[in-house]
Amino acid sequence: MQPETELALADIIRKARAPLSIIGGGTRLRPGEGQADRLRTTALRGITLYEPEALILVVRAGTPLADVQAALKAEGQMLGFEPDARPGSTIGGVVAANASGPRRVQVGACRDALIGVRFVTGDGQIVKNGGRVMKNVTGYDLSKLMAGSRGTLGVLTELSFRTTPIAPVSQTLSLPGLDATAAIAALTSALTGPYEISGAAWLPGHGAILRLEGLERSVSIRRKALSARLAEFGELTEGDPQAWLLLHPNIHSDGDLWRIICRPGEAPALIASLPHVVAVDWGGALIHALVPAGTQPALPKFSGHATRISGDTQVILPAPDPVTARLNAELQGRFDPRAILQGAG
Repeated sequence: MQPETELALADIIRKARAPLSIIGGGTRLRPGEGQADRLRTTALRGITLYEPEALILVVRAGTPLADVQAALKAEGQMLGFEPDARPGSTIGGVVAANASGPRRVQVGACRDALIGVRFVTGDGQIVKNGGRVMKNVTGYDLSKLMAGSRGTLGVLTELSFRTTPIAPVSQTLSLPGLDATAAIAALTSALTGPYEISGAAWLPGHGAILRLEGLERSVSIRRKALSARLAEFGELTEGDPQAWLLLHPNIHSDGDLWRIICRPGEAPALIASLPHVVAVDWGGALIHALVPAGTQPALPKFSGHATRISGDTQVILPAPDPVTARLNAELQGRFDPRAILQGAG
């Protein structure tokens, strides 16, 4: 099923008698998602409003992410939260997953750039929330709620974003040779100073990498000050700008990929407990790791959560506490009383 209008989409959902898998490009599906009858949003495409001077973009959910990025780049702008451009990815799938890249440490996540949504609930009602201006605080902020809901609360049809100008200068800097413990300490030192870091990560074999962006003179001054701040960790050298692409790991066939969210101070102990760390982003707050297929990592106690994002079944550690589980169930019951909507990507 591939409706071409929002009204047609709402009609399909109202008449559905069995669960539907909400699919954009299908590039961000997790284990267990996409198993029901597929309802594709890719015909709901196109930019409906773009005002570069106001930093406002309104776009239909099925629009390819690559098309959105190309339109913004032509005006010297971008999606500041830096979603990874997987082939076939749609902007609706990006929002459904709250997909956010390295620049999250500076500008926030996808939900922070989202200022308005239109979506269809599980009983076929069309809902509009937010608007086309950045100062919109009236009523409930459903935009934030929909980001990361993975299609379980409603089917996104149109999205409004705050865009970000592309910085004239971008420098990737490296502290090579650091292990995880030293790298997290260095990244924390950098992020807690006045350096306006727009990327802070650790890659096995590469060491710590940092990114500075802005006007040329500003970048130069901040780099000099940052070098002095991090002198105890080694010399801050030129890094590979392409290294940031390695922070978006592909699904591997030789193991299950896990995504771990934690406090940066907890990262070294978590990394030490994992058999193979692929990448660490957000100054230590995001870890991607491979574990043997079908197994679960033996993680020390920590304050976040770990999610298996490849493999046969989705697993979340630790399991949600009873109060959180009840609140989530009640919320889903409000938006999708018939339990029709089954995941998105």
